[in-house]
Amino acid sequence: MDHNRHGSASWRMAAQATLHCLTGCAIGEVLGMVIGTALGWTAGATVVLAIGLAFVFGYALTMRPLLRSGIGVRDALKVALAADTVSIVVMEIIDNVVMLVVPGAMEAGLGNRLFWGSLAFALAVAFMLTVPVNRWLIARGKGHAVVHQHHSPHQHNH
Repeated sequence: MDHNRHGSASWRMAAQATLHCLTGCAIGEVLGMVIGTALGWTAGATVVLAIGLAFVFGYALTMRPLLRSGIGVRDALKVALAADTVSIVVMEIIDNVVMLVVPGAMEAGLGNRLFWGSLAFALAVAFMLTVPVNRWLIARGKGHAVVHQHHSPHQHNH
């Protein structure tokens, strides 16, 4: 465990926080895309659903270990909102811009490699650009640093 309080937060901690956020975002994105496409929704409506679900799953993944450690739902939600909001917003903006910019990605459909390749590429780009944001937040005691303040030393399960 490397908590470098003098200067900058570790890249490892920032990468872990971003990966955590990416997992929730990816689950929400894929689910939103699958549901929106299956229901024949427009690209705009599908993106809105995907973003909404990305936030739900992003926050849920952060809240799970907090709830297990005995924190109440309200407090866990407050910590999750403080920890993940900026990270999810940055990730979702990048991810969806990439999906909308790649020609034909949104129209490709779920059976098409272009759709899944574009989504994987979009999430990879979002991950790379969100890690420095999370590192900057953690260095200032914000972002996922808030979550780490609520973990007991015996219970570090990252």
